[in-house]
Amino acid sequence: MKTNTLDAFQVIADPSRRQMLMMLSKDSMTINAIADNFDMSRPAVSKHIKLLYTAGFITIKDIGRERHCILKQDGFQELQDFINFFDKFWTARLGKLQSILNSKQAKHGRD
Repeated sequence: MKTNTLDAFQVIADPSRRQMLMMLSKDSMTINAIADNFDMSRPAVSKHIKLLYTAGFITIKDIGRERHCILKQDGFQELQDFINFFDKFWTARLGKLQSILNSKQAKHGRD
């Protein structure tokens, strides 16, 4: 059941947010460490992080005085479900096309 109100595709549409997700795929990072990789203000980075958090892509844990961003595997489920739907769609379509081509080839082989 979807618990957030943000559209996952709109959230990942921004190249900076996609880059942040890629960075977090290697290891958890503090917000400051993430900000060091971008040519934007720390408040701007914090807004991006907040969107990723609200959309369910990341979690934020306070460790000591620092806030660490960590990827959430289940945050990507909406994207995966969408991709899986079209994966099945195209597999079925290509299977039908293969059947048609095979039957035409068999028909022409008999002529």
